[in-house]
Amino acid sequence: MNIEENLREIQKTIPSGTRLIAVSKTKPAEDISEAYAAGQRLFGENKALEMRDKHETLPKDIEWHFIGHLQRNKIKYIIPFVSMIHSIDSLELLQDVNAHAAKVGRVVDCLLQFHIATEETKFGLDMQEAEELLAWVAGEQNAGRPLNVRIVGVMGMATNTDNREQVRGEFRHLHACFDTLKSKYFAAHSEFKEISMGMSGDYEIAIEEGSTLVRVGSAIFGARNYAV
Repeated sequence: MNIEENLREIQKTIPSGTRLIAVSKTKPAEDISEAYAAGQRLFGENKALEMRDKHETLPKDIEWHFIGHLQRNKIKYIIPFVSMIHSIDSLELLQDVNAHAAKVGRVVDCLLQFHIATEETKFGLDMQEAEELLAWVAGEQNAGRPLNVRIVGVMGMATNTDNREQVRGEFRHLHACFDTLKSKYFAAHSEFKEISMGMSGDYEIAIEEGSTLVRVGSAIFGARNYAV
């Protein structure tokens, strides 16, 4: 396996309107360094402590994206440096991220994670929950309280299935959720522009359905090492 060659081949399939996040979870810093040497700067992790440890040893111009379920007691480990949190799946989590970001004087970009798959094990909001979350954001803004989070788009994970049309439909649903929020809450906000969807097995479908951020791991780094 050659990480640089894998990366080059995938980059050929990524259009200019989409950014590639190399999902480096469970992979050693050496593998990330190889991708970094090939020009990759966006990396995704799903465990806060693992991300913190890698951030401490790797180049500081890496843009770290947290893509997994974020435990509220682990926010403090990544909040000083994380570029984007893709997995805001509750109002309570957003409020905690906001509070921790305020402590370190940062405004952190966040995506609202929607539940678009048939699997109950996946996390995510429905539209009602997303609107309740955005009502809190609007309330804070109307009260003149500064926010240390910035909602910049949506994220979703499709069902793990070989049914490509089902996956396509789930991605279309996520895009529809984005469009609804954009028109109702963010029409005047250019920063609300991200749709994070698509992984190694389905990212090309996701791109066809409007993804702006694809999260590709095994196609770059090989199978994950869950023994780490």
